[in-house]
Amino acid sequence: MTRSRRHDREILALAIPAFGALVAEPLFLMGDSAIVGHLGTAQLAGLGVAGAALSTLTGVFVFLAYATTAAVARRIGAGDRRAAIQQGMDGIWLALLLSLPLVLLGYLFAPATAHALGASATAQPYAVTYLRISTLGIPAMLVVLAATGVLRGLQDTRTPLLVALAAFSANLLLNLGLVYGAGLGIAGSAWGTVLAQTGMAAAYLVVVVRGARREQAVLRPDPAGIRACARAGGPLVVRTLCLRGVLMLATAVAARLGDQEVAAHQIAMTLWGFLAYGLDAIAIAGQSIIGRSLGAGDPAGARAATRRMVQWGVGAGVLLGVLVVATGSLYLPLFTADPAVRGQLAAVLPLVALAQPVCGVVFVLDGVLMGAGDGAYLAWAMFGALAAFTPAALAVPAQGGGLTGLWWAMNLVMLVRGGFLVGRTRTGRWLVTGAVRA
Repeated sequence: MTRSRRHDREILALAIPAFGALVAEPLFLMGDSAIVGHLGTAQLAGLGVAGAALSTLTGVFVFLAYATTAAVARRIGAGDRRAAIQQGMDGIWLALLLSLPLVLLGYLFAPATAHALGASATAQPYAVTYLRISTLGIPAMLVVLAATGVLRGLQDTRTPLLVALAAFSANLLLNLGLVYGAGLGIAGSAWGTVLAQTGMAAAYLVVVVRGARREQAVLRPDPAGIRACARAGGPLVVRTLCLRGVLMLATAVAARLGDQEVAAHQIAMTLWGFLAYGLDAIAIAGQSIIGRSLGAGDPAGARAATRRMVQWGVGAGVLLGVLVVATGSLYLPLFTADPAVRGQLAAVLPLVALAQPVCGVVFVLDGVLMGAGDGAYLAWAMFGALAAFTPAALAVPAQGGGLTGLWWAMNLVMLVRGGFLVGRTRTGRWLVTGAVRA
């Protein structure tokens, strides 16, 4: 078997289950929306506001998965499974420690959060109710992120897929029972999601703890290990905040352009986000494979795997771009019947499609550098992309660029990120070998 074919099999074995797990996660909120939507418009609006806040929280703390994946994979590559699982336990303890103040702050500031996100007077009580109950699920939410990183680092993306699918099914049944059967309304939806998240966390902990006992790893918290996890995750928080800044600024600019423009922008962003799941699955494979290769002291193997994953990313991006354009008449009616909004989308979707091959490169190399533990560079690269995007986006309303102008600016972000990431991978400075990145 050639090296390329071996890489292909490994990439697919990791990426396909990872894609399923990634798609299963947003199904939680989609299921909640479908059920709560029948309660009334105000309840659905409240859920939308609360969902935006919770999605932002998850995005900020996704470093618990990414940093843990890289650290665990390095130990696996070095042949020390016991230390790998111990590293994973440190990530889980960090998740629990971070969650404690977040629960308190989330409960106290739920009204202020709902107001800041623009909830109307009728929707705000529902948003606050959902947020306050959902804060009780934050520990489980963060544990799930960290434990997912442990399993990915162990080269296991199948277990997260099975757990995610089981949790989605449980969430749907719990929501139906509590919202309608028990008559709890939107509070029932929040409780159902919290219970499903808690079940997910418990399932992950059973798997990880069993592995730790099998390898005789220590389960108690290790302060030095927890601090190391926090240091590794810090730059990734900066990277994520810069990315969120791009998305929030884009929405704010679209809102200034008009109602039809912001509606079309929201649909385009929803589509862009869904496409990102497919490309991110390859990036997750990259985190696992690159971390393991560098841990094993195999920089040549890491380079070869990177080249192959970039090829997969470009190919997937081209395919997704063609599908975006070719199937528009099939999926656009699902989002809107407004001809004006469809007209805006008709101009924007070719730009979304055009960006997908570039997105494929960016997502893959993002995962590669995460797997290498090169978080500091990723933070600077994303800050550079935000710095390039900000003046371009702010100039759109003044220059009369409209929504297409905004999406050209969005594509600029991907080009800038791509330039930074390609430049970094060519230098080879990210190829730091060893069980722990020095």
